[in-house]
Amino acid sequence: MTVTPLGIPRRLLEFTLDGEPVRAPEGSTILDACRAAGKDIPTLCEGDTLTPKNACRVCVVEVEGSRTLVPACSRKAEAGMEVRTGTERARHSRKVVLELLASSVDLSTTPRVAEWLKEYEAKPDRFGPDAARLNEEPRVDNDLYVRDYGKCILCYKCVDACGDQWQNSFAISVAGRGFDARIAVEHDAPLTDSACVYCGNCIEVCPTGALSFKSEFDMRAAGTWDESRQTRTTTVCAYCGVGCNLTLHVQDNEIVKVTSPHDNPVTHGNLCIKGRFGYQHVQSRDGTERNGTWDESRNDAR
Repeated sequence: MTVTPLGIPRRLLEFTLDGEPVRAPEGSTILDACRAAGKDIPTLCEGDTLTPKNACRVCVVEVEGSRTLVPACSRKAEAGMEVRTGTERARHSRKVVLELLASSVDLSTTPRVAEWLKEYEAKPDRFGPDAARLNEEPRVDNDLYVRDYGKCILCYKCVDACGDQWQNSFAISVAGRGFDARIAVEHDAPLTDSACVYCGNCIEVCPTGALSFKSEFDMRAAGTWDESRQTRTTTVCAYCGVGCNLTLHVQDNEIVKVTSPHDNPVTHGNLCIKGRFGYQHVQSRDGTERNGTWDESRNDAR
């Protein structure tokens, strides 16, 4: 049994959220308080293992006394503040941001976006067919994961995960400026020629599917990817003694990808290349199980 330290108790702050008095631990963000109060605030660039970048601006709320809308993912809760999440101004801003993103980026594999587009009555098509898009084919230059920049919203989460917040490989960064800004490795080279160590921690934090397992990419292309048929089982990685937790995503009795629990005190959602991608041995016994010739009575256990 894993025992997680309780940490130092934090003072509770009292403030008003949509006219109701609430309390939140000191250091909490407005988004933390909203979630604790059961309020659903949309967000794309926020990650529970990374420092907020305030990039997508979908989570904006109104704070009394603030001239502009503030991002709930990074604004700390303060005693006595008055926060309003569902004002016409905040909802209109979210609607426009969703429209701009959906008109310029393929959000088809982004969780909950279709739901939010409907909720906020966003109409990305109003910008017309000439809305700027990257229109670049997915980059399949290795056997582990795929980079599909047509789905990238420049949230910088992959850059942070690869950089000083987790992996410290610094293999990827933002290249270019303005409309030409994009995520790239050094000299925009193939991934195999970069400093990438294939830990896959960038995939773990990507909110849109711009980075995905090669297995998932192939199954989506074939029309066989179905998360409703997938089970998730959390286990311990067997490659070394660190004790990293793995969550195996299984469809049709095959492991299709591996993630890691973000609340695990060992991994915090991060893995190495072996833990993330080295699962093929689990479901491959020289084909004997798959073709029906497996006979345990014939195994030599010596």
